[in-house]
Amino acid sequence: MPAGFSAGDTAFVLISAALVMLMTPGLAFFYGGMVRAKSTLNMLSMCFVVLAIVSVLWVLYGYSLSFGPDAFHGLIGNLDHLGMRGIGRDELHGSIPVTVFAVFQLMFAVITPALVSGAIADRARFTAWTLFVTVWATVVYFPVAHWVFSTDNGHGGWLVDRVGVIDFAGGTAVHVNAGVAGLALCLVLDKRVGFRKHPMRPHSLPLVMLGSGLLWFGWFGFNAGSALAADGVAGAAFLNTQIATAAAMLGWLAYVRARNGAFTSLGAASGAVAGLVAITPACGSVSVLGSIVIGLVAGAVCAAAVSLKYRLGFDDSLDVVGVHAVGGAIGSLLIGLLATGHVGESARGLFYGGGFGQLGKQAVGVVVVACYSFVLSWLLGRAIQGTIGFRVAEEVEVVGIDQTEHAETAYDFTASGAPWPEPPASRPRPRPRSRSRGVADGLATAVRKALRRRAP
Repeated sequence: MPAGFSAGDTAFVLISAALVMLMTPGLAFFYGGMVRAKSTLNMLSMCFVVLAIVSVLWVLYGYSLSFGPDAFHGLIGNLDHLGMRGIGRDELHGSIPVTVFAVFQLMFAVITPALVSGAIADRARFTAWTLFVTVWATVVYFPVAHWVFSTDNGHGGWLVDRVGVIDFAGGTAVHVNAGVAGLALCLVLDKRVGFRKHPMRPHSLPLVMLGSGLLWFGWFGFNAGSALAADGVAGAAFLNTQIATAAAMLGWLAYVRARNGAFTSLGAASGAVAGLVAITPACGSVSVLGSIVIGLVAGAVCAAAVSLKYRLGFDDSLDVVGVHAVGGAIGSLLIGLLATGHVGESARGLFYGGGFGQLGKQAVGVVVVACYSFVLSWLLGRAIQGTIGFRVAEEVEVVGIDQTEHAETAYDFTASGAPWPEPPASRPRPRPRSRSRGVADGLATAVRKALRRRAP
């Protein structure tokens, strides 16, 4: 191997990539438990199919557009690496092979469109969803990743190099990007049948808790792995991730307890995810105390934000906007207040003597990514709806999208085919009593009692 190669860093990033991959099935369980039983399989499938689609796109041209050498003023990578062409096994990105860096970033590209699926649960055609993922990853995620992350030659896109935005692990490129795209599709597909009229509660809170736990576990690879080295920065990111997530869960639970009078398991799971989202951009640049602040703020604010869909009239099925768009924005903006300067002397927040400069840079990053994602996602959603149709028919939605889109169901209670047991032979089945027979028996009993009373 060439000089500068680190076997330890390489092993660490490979393990981190596997952890990030686990987040997509974890997200499938998290979302799958939150939908109604008749949509469970569809929700799981919408997440899982992204693994297949984006993986193929990534090696064909996604990596080249996202992390290839810059082609046009920091806006997009060139096509030098189509089909991973020109990348040797011994070529390094820092202390790890470029191939390892590429597979790590692939897992980010996978989970980002998967996050969008929760906003349109219960009502999207599966074929239309696969088309959306294919085009959206190409025209939205790949360019935004180039803007925010460093390329394989050590340079970054325009938001990093020219504006100075700090996004350690994807608060803007992943969470704001996906959350705002979810909002755009909510508006395109409109509300579910029965929205605000019928209860649409999670069908399996144990699945929700399982999914949340898997996401929490995988997120250590997401955040700590973004250091791309097994060093102190990775350790700080790991610790900040744990602390912010714990604080956010407490913040969310405190909010729902004050508002609804109960500590809900759904609130605990959602609060944990909100904390994970919010600390993602900031985990490499804030202190442990800063991570507590970010977690508490994100937990309470995201808990309040999820109810906005009822006031504003958009049907975000699984609160993607309230958790990911709002949580990602909170984490990104609070860097401008809480950054300690560990990333660089110019990266200090307001509370650490940096003034308002970094806060302004973070705001630019959030607004630019949000506007770009919303406009492109809305146009793409409208184009699909106007051609092949994005939303299922109303009767399909009512019956259940699992049956119509997949010819399967998540739960089949008659699958065993066992007949109902017959009563034991020693216990003959009682004959039903007719109404007239019951009246006659009652009169006979009354007569017997009267005769007993008159007897000497």
